[in-house]
Amino acid sequence: MKRQGGFTLIELVVVIVILGILAVTAAPRFLNLQSDARSASLQGLKGAMAGAAGIVYGTAAINGEESQPTVTAASSASGVNLVFGYPEASVNGIGNAVDGLAADGDFTAIAGHDNISGAANVIVYGFAGDTATDSTCVVTYTTQASASAPTITSPDADAC
Repeated sequence: MKRQGGFTLIELVVVIVILGILAVTAAPRFLNLQSDARSASLQGLKGAMAGAAGIVYGTAAINGEESQPTVTAASSASGVNLVFGYPEASVNGIGNAVDGLAADGDFTAIAGHDNISGAANVIVYGFAGDTATDSTCVVTYTTQASASAPTITSPDADAC
């Protein structure tokens, strides 16, 4: 009689099928690619806002507008509403300074967001189609009440 020395073909196929089922059910939990992609997009938006604010402030400084509490887009050399030389926290401020924040862009100002709470110096941007309930996966742009740079906050990867 011949002695069996390993797995049969059926046993090997069953083990491979079980491993495939486990991989399909467990992989999305470990990879979480959509959350990382959303977070990375918002980090890019934060960088774009910071860059645009710096460029607008440079233009305002050249034209002597950096010490004025408010400057409207019509009289501003940069074409955006300013607060102490930096873009105002509004659609006509930072919204005009950053390409892609228009009504048909990838990002949109989220109306009724909890962080706004009626303050005129804060605007919150999220993905187009998000609502006020999507409160963690957003970028918040806050202008200061004095001549200092705006504060821009974005979520960490776990928040999205």
